[in-house]
Amino acid sequence: MNGLGTDGGGSTHNTVSSTHNTVSGDAVIVGPLLMAQHIEGIQLPPPPPDVPPSQGPMPSRVFVNRTKELADLRDAALSLAAGPEPGVVLVVGVGGVGKTQLVAQAVRRELHERFPDGQLYVDLADHRRDGAVDLAAVLGEFLRALRVHKDYVPGGLAERTALFRSVAATLRLLVKVDNVQHAPEVRALVPPQGLLVATGRRVLPSLLMDGAVLIDVAPLDGAAGTELVRRWHADADEGTAADVVRLCAGHPLALRAALEWLAARPQLTLDDVVRDLTAGRYGTGDDGVREAMGMAMGAVGGTGEGGVGEAVDSVLDSVVAGVSGHTRHLYDLLGVLPGTTATADLLTAVGATGVDEGLGELLSCRLAVLVESSDRPRRYRLHDVVRAHARLRARALPEERRRAVLRLVVDFYADAAAHGDALVLGDRFRIQPPPVRPLSELAARGTLFTDRADALEWLDAERVNFRAVIRVAADEGWYEEVWRLCESLWALYHSRKHLADCVESGLLGIEAAQHQARPDVEIRMRNQVARAAYELGDLDRAESQLDAAADLLGLAGDPRLSGVVQESRGLIALARGRSEESPGAARERAEEARQLFERALAANRAVPDPHGIVVQSYNVAQALVAGERWADALGVLDEAAETARTTGDEPMLPRIDLVRAHAFAGLGALDRAVAAAGAAADAAAGLKQFAKLDQALELLTALADRAEDRPLRAACEEKLGALRRTMGLRPPAAPTA
Repeated sequence: MNGLGTDGGGSTHNTVSSTHNTVSGDAVIVGPLLMAQHIEGIQLPPPPPDVPPSQGPMPSRVFVNRTKELADLRDAALSLAAGPEPGVVLVVGVGGVGKTQLVAQAVRRELHERFPDGQLYVDLADHRRDGAVDLAAVLGEFLRALRVHKDYVPGGLAERTALFRSVAATLRLLVKVDNVQHAPEVRALVPPQGLLVATGRRVLPSLLMDGAVLIDVAPLDGAAGTELVRRWHADADEGTAADVVRLCAGHPLALRAALEWLAARPQLTLDDVVRDLTAGRYGTGDDGVREAMGMAMGAVGGTGEGGVGEAVDSVLDSVVAGVSGHTRHLYDLLGVLPGTTATADLLTAVGATGVDEGLGELLSCRLAVLVESSDRPRRYRLHDVVRAHARLRARALPEERRRAVLRLVVDFYADAAAHGDALVLGDRFRIQPPPVRPLSELAARGTLFTDRADALEWLDAERVNFRAVIRVAADEGWYEEVWRLCESLWALYHSRKHLADCVESGLLGIEAAQHQARPDVEIRMRNQVARAAYELGDLDRAESQLDAAADLLGLAGDPRLSGVVQESRGLIALARGRSEESPGAARERAEEARQLFERALAANRAVPDPHGIVVQSYNVAQALVAGERWADALGVLDEAAETARTTGDEPMLPRIDLVRAHAFAGLGALDRAVAAAGAAADAAAGLKQFAKLDQALELLTALADRAEDRPLRAACEEKLGALRRTMGLRPPAAPTA
């Protein structure tokens, strides 16, 4: 066996156990056995708790009169689950009729035992824009719920789909999906082993042709509704209860709202509810609004949805009119807010008073619900039918008042995003000035977030709201806030790979910059869109954005803008070089990339920007390695590493050592390549850069294989498997003999 020894020439100033290793011209190379032992000793984080995900709305303790639907859903689910292929159940009914609660009840009573590996849930209304669902974002959430570390979640839809199928291949999963509108949305989320239960407002014939089982959930009939009312209100007269059911059109949401409202007012009786609903006392009197409300509820053919919509509208009018004044004001504010969820911090920022009491009253009336979230603030949302009602009420507000509220919303999110960006990405180049309001002023109590991880979770939890807020700001002509939000949200989009959001918001940012005649901002926005397109593999779109940005460079004062454009161009050139079949063409692409990165490096030196200098030096070295100029790359990397250590830019050190390892391998100095890759593994583990640790271990495995060093290869394969299991992935396949 040709082991990795000390005969590679030269020496280093490091031992492999140092956290900040570099391997330059005077290295001390360790023997293969010591390196294998060292790899075995790398400390990995403890794996996440082995607790199956249990997502989705909780079942209510009071649930009656759906015996047939429960039985049908149970029988369909169990029959499909017993088959060799995954199954789909489609639960259809008008908005608010109880579809989600029906599924929750079925899961609690029987289905959870059939799916021991967990339950995933998504409401597609939170991910729908312009009629289409961001399925990549949904799959990203599913992967994280299945304990796949964020560093291992890829950016593109195809890659996320493949990873989801791989991770879930042996798992018995139940996937619950609300507000489905189109069959492809369902097909993309079906688990390889298990069942998907989807709820929607209309039948999807193509799904039925695929073998999906349909469960139709109609409003309650008179007998069933009366039983439900008397279950909630035990002393109700049967005739009065039947009147309430008739006036609510048998709609469970309307019935629950009316009875919850009554429960909070013991001085009133069910007769008072009937009298008020009969009189239509709190109705708007606007037939157009009532018609719109009915349309907002969706439809299932032949179910009399128009009457249901009018009944729900009347009930909600009555309930809202009966709550306290500050709660009614809060409800109207929720009707104005863009997005789908709200926190007490946001509601306070837009002028609500008595927020805690008002939210409590909305929760008790079943007008609002708590939303599951991984960040700290409690989040609230209106049921989609209730939200439609609240937004129709908001149309009656004076336009000046509505715009004033929206402006407060946009300002809140612009400042909060800027603070989050600063915590997540630190001292990076930004065009916008720091926010005027300190972070502490944005929270009703405490702070929105305290550290990098906390800030990233908050930004991610607000992602859907951010998308809506940017659109509102663009529609209202608040262009500076549009691009400020877009610039700040790069911290979220890049970190969590919300690439479709990055493109969508970036295009609005480009328009905002053009309205303000800000070529510097337009360059920044186009570069962000280009980087997202690059990561999605759409190199042509990325290049077109960069071409437009390059045309504006003569109008921009800060040389770093030229640097970011040249860097993006260089990354595209490297990507195109990797796809070249001819070695000569690949080297030409590498040289093109090197020249572009050199220009980016010069731009950062002109400022100077130490982090930019390190990044662009690293990129130059990548291009030199791609062009097989190994020795030249090592000189650039030594200088970059020295600058990184001097300026405290520790996160760049594992990246630098990885490229250094490739350069040594290209020169045939396998011992030095192993030392550099080991240094990269050490630094990445210390910094919790698990994707980089994975790359370092993969490279070490390849180097050991090349040198026929079986102990090192075995140690790397074992550690790589342990890392991937910890990160939520299946271990690599065992090598063949």
